[in-house]
Amino acid sequence: MKAEIISIGDELLIGQTINTNVAWMAQELNKIGIDVYQTTVISDDKDHIITAINEAGNRVELVLITGGLGPTKDDITKTTLTEYFNTKLVEDQEILEGIKERLKARNLEMNELNRKQALVPENAMIFRNYWGTAPGMWFEDRGVVFVSLPGVPAEMKGLMTKYIIPAITDKFKPPVIIHETILTMGTIEARLAEILSEFEDSLPDVIKLAYLPSTPIIKLRLTAKGSDEKVLRELLDNQISKLYKVIPDLIFGKESETLEQIVGKMLRERGQTISTAESCTGGNISRLITSIPGSSDYYIGSIVSYADRIKTDTLNVNPDLIKEQGAVSKDVVIQMAKSVKEKFQTDYSIAVSGIAGPDGGSDEKPVGTTHIAIGTPGSVVSYKFTFGSERDINIHRASLTALNLLRKIILKDKGFRKKSSTKYG
Repeated sequence: MKAEIISIGDELLIGQTINTNVAWMAQELNKIGIDVYQTTVISDDKDHIITAINEAGNRVELVLITGGLGPTKDDITKTTLTEYFNTKLVEDQEILEGIKERLKARNLEMNELNRKQALVPENAMIFRNYWGTAPGMWFEDRGVVFVSLPGVPAEMKGLMTKYIIPAITDKFKPPVIIHETILTMGTIEARLAEILSEFEDSLPDVIKLAYLPSTPIIKLRLTAKGSDEKVLRELLDNQISKLYKVIPDLIFGKESETLEQIVGKMLRERGQTISTAESCTGGNISRLITSIPGSSDYYIGSIVSYADRIKTDTLNVNPDLIKEQGAVSKDVVIQMAKSVKEKFQTDYSIAVSGIAGPDGGSDEKPVGTTHIAIGTPGSVVSYKFTFGSERDINIHRASLTALNLLRKIILKDKGFRKKSSTKYG
């Protein structure tokens, strides 16, 4: 079954308001097995609205419309829909009382514009809006369902969750759909697709694989669709088990997990600590780590050694190394990692130095060249990467790459020792 989402509002077209409604609605529809065939953004114009809903009704079985239901003159969706569905507006007493109650609770008096919001199309199914004043409206025409909802996100979500999703499920009886998202990192999309070619070809017909790249992470979404939830779940779990065997070194998590969450959990479980010494990432790794509640259990601190003199004076990097090899070099990040680990007395450390760009590169060290060192309980290991020419992307990739390297090293560290629980910060 297919659906279309129509968003109405000049503010969306000029970029004044970001259209978050579409993403949320599409996700909710997908959960109940309904495919979003198209999304459309149109202006607050009567002819434009009529054209859009007429075309949508010829394409799909379900049309969701948001916006244009407010009390002001520029909100014309309700009157336009009333004309389109050849009906008239009538006052709905339940909706009127609901508006009165809501305004009274806020010590506001009702005016004529508020009262007009209780006027609803006679041939529509009406849903009371407990989160605002404009009700939701459900029309059926030519075998197609048209649902009109307020554009205010909280009101739209409230109506969708309480009324619309259950009503859609009851009417259309959509198929069961199950999604599982596997998070990978360490290769490019084309290479990953090549590695998984045989796995993908062997998938059961009811399971589809989608690649969702978000540099440097590639999400693998496995979707099972059918009529028997138990059978689908067993099939999906079996394929996921196979996937872990095919690319064990590339998978780091599932669904909405983040590297900073995963690394933090590993450190907490082991009673271990981490510190960072950052140059080109400018504190971004520390920001990611400390974005997790409770990170004071394992995160001790950081030295952002952006200038070379901070590397030499604070992190004790040998000045001769910087003169000979440059600040962006293997031996410099190794010394940074050793020093910060010793200064903060941590089990692990991360050190990063690179050329984020857009300037500063050379033939020998182009923009994107980045050295990362990981200090461990027994040694320091270093890695060299060449990312790209985009500054923000380089910082982002370097930060996540460093966390992923740390994750892999912790997994291999069989000789960790538990420490007493101590909080810092």
